[in-house]
Amino acid sequence: MSDFAGKLKEFSVDFNKKLPDLFVFAKGRERQVAEAMFYSLSNGGKRLRPFLVMKSAALFGVSAEKSFVVAAALECLHTYSLIHDDLPAMDNDDLRRGMPTCHKKFDEATAILAGDGLLTMAFELLCGDKNTFEANKKCLLAEKLAKGAGAFSGMVAGQMLDLDTEKSANADNPEELIKHIEEMKTGCLLKFACEAGAIMGDAGIDEYNALLSYARKIGIAFQITDDILDVEGDEMQMGKTLGKDVLQDKLTFVSLYGLDKAKQIAAQLIDDAKKSLNVFGDKAKDLQDLADFILNRRN
Repeated sequence: MSDFAGKLKEFSVDFNKKLPDLFVFAKGRERQVAEAMFYSLSNGGKRLRPFLVMKSAALFGVSAEKSFVVAAALECLHTYSLIHDDLPAMDNDDLRRGMPTCHKKFDEATAILAGDGLLTMAFELLCGDKNTFEANKKCLLAEKLAKGAGAFSGMVAGQMLDLDTEKSANADNPEELIKHIEEMKTGCLLKFACEAGAIMGDAGIDEYNALLSYARKIGIAFQITDDILDVEGDEMQMGKTLGKDVLQDKLTFVSLYGLDKAKQIAAQLIDDAKKSLNVFGDKAKDLQDLADFILNRRN
């Protein structure tokens, strides 16, 4: 395990230890939806998005104690999207992070409600008393996350395009389309993660733009690596079913560019992403190391 992989693992363990404090479990039968929410939220994961939130905030001296709730809100929203993506009407997956997906562990109706619950919980965390930032920052964070997750130019819109695989594969401009899908489906939440740190830390315009540039580049690289791993990855390491993109004739960066060129593009994006952080000097080492981790990850 690399030094950074160990650091990320340690971060994930610490982050996971704090999650139970965010939940209230009812005594009645309605308890099942909270149990399903917690099952999916606590079920592993590298916690890249919370790491981005908290390390971006740390660039400006914001403590982990203050940024945790914002990071947890983003992870709640991200997990809701995974639960719904796995449903039979969407990607129809049985495994997530090596464990049964929410609808397999519980049932389809409970999974839908668990996703709904996590989505609303994200904004409860951002706007409630657990978030100790001033009201104007709470409102701005909630607005940015809502836009990034939404149906107009955010994650929901990206998922809608991604589901339309047959038309996507035959698009007039597939390169423009796949970048547009990635920007909304994957990139928007990574952008929020970095933008949230800038908001919490009262970043100057150059620092703000540097983080947005970094987020955009690692977002594309992350999706390219995901597409590569769908072809070359190991299902045991990935913890999910692979090879579905080819079976579905799905438009991906690999189908568009081929493996070798896709890898070259990802490597260049990561190099550019790291250069975007020059304004922060040595303070940005964790974010630079994360960029390298995204490029070289095997799961």
